[in-house]
Amino acid sequence: MLDEAEKRFFAAADPLGFILFTRNVESPDQMRKLVAEMRGCVGRHAPVLIDQEGGRVQRLRPPRWPAHPPMAAFGRLARSDRERAARAAALNARLIAAELIGLGIDVDCVPVLDVPVPDVTLAIGDRALADDPGTVALLGRAIVEAMLGGGVMPVIKHLPGHGRALVDSHGELPRVTASRAELAARDYLPFRALRDAPWGMTAHLLFTAIDPGRPATLSAKVIGETIRGEIGFDGLLLSDDLSMKALAGGYQERASGCLAAGCDVALHCNGKMDEMRAVAAGVRPLTDRALERIARGEAMRRSDPPPAEGRETLAAWLAEAAA
Repeated sequence: MLDEAEKRFFAAADPLGFILFTRNVESPDQMRKLVAEMRGCVGRHAPVLIDQEGGRVQRLRPPRWPAHPPMAAFGRLARSDRERAARAAALNARLIAAELIGLGIDVDCVPVLDVPVPDVTLAIGDRALADDPGTVALLGRAIVEAMLGGGVMPVIKHLPGHGRALVDSHGELPRVTASRAELAARDYLPFRALRDAPWGMTAHLLFTAIDPGRPATLSAKVIGETIRGEIGFDGLLLSDDLSMKALAGGYQERASGCLAAGCDVALHCNGKMDEMRAVAAGVRPLTDRALERIARGEAMRRSDPPPAEGRETLAAWLAEAAA
């Protein structure tokens, strides 16, 4: 649960929302109480985010929560049956959405739309749906629609594409030297296909052909010309975690820099109070455009009927693909 310093900080800073990690997770009852406590600090139904992708990136884990497959499992199924793969990806997303809504969590940072090259960093690895843009777009669309149908806001990531990163941006800044034409012909395609998604997240990558001086999260050229322009994404744009070592400078500078570059929201994830205070000092109130994007996204949430298939059906489909 929150300590008194955290409660005072959140009440004063009034962040748009909160993000949860494995360190915050103990039990379903504890999670529901924590979510309610965080929202109580700001006095409204603030968004609560989590990275519940499946596979290695799954904050809610067995034995208290079911294991979910990595996203690459759906890409493997698509090699033999694209329609079933899309159904499987959607079913998995609906099952995750139901688990999250039951805890009060209403934003899931999925799907990963990155198209990996053979030597992509293991930080992406089997988090990627597939290695061809068409399959990534097909399965990504299924996940986005299923999440929205289950009442959970999806976040497409990592704009404008993390698939060429050869090093982990948690530890250092990846440099992508592909030309604009190469990026447009492959990396951007899934993001263009899902440019109507409600929320998206940037990548901490340096694209030398677009802006050799600043990583995407801090680059007005990458965000303005590529993410908003060439890709056409007009949803709410979050930075990736500002505490990652791919970024340089102080945390106040990182926060103000990502907003100045065109991000709507600065995301900070490690929970260290000194860093959170610095980030809070570097941000400003949400712009009218950001508020419009939030409202547009909220209007996309639905309460669709539950899927006809269950967890057993999903397991059988994926087992067939693995055989």
